[in-house]
Amino acid sequence: MTDTGCVVVCTTLPASADATAFGRALVGERLAACVSTLPGVRSVYRWRDDVETDDEQQLLVKTTQDRVEHLVARIRQLHPYDVPEIVVLPIIGGGRDYLDWIRASTA
Repeated sequence: MTDTGCVVVCTTLPASADATAFGRALVGERLAACVSTLPGVRSVYRWRDDVETDDEQQLLVKTTQDRVEHLVARIRQLHPYDVPEIVVLPIIGGGRDYLDWIRASTA
């Protein structure tokens, strides 16, 4: 496995948010090749010294390492949370044709 230059960025949105519009904005601006939405996520977390539970949607954003800075800035602009989840995971391997597609779609 090697560095592919591709990453997955994880974020969540409230269950009631329009994840399709959020994803279309990122893909439309070539900040992401694909945004997959996983509805029905239940998050338990600490916020301001309380333990909270909320229904959310998990978003998996496929992009390239060189687009991450702009993608993160745009997520912060679009996101309704004060502190949005933004976790960047390297893709260390995968289908060559899929990884080529990610690179081409974000160029």
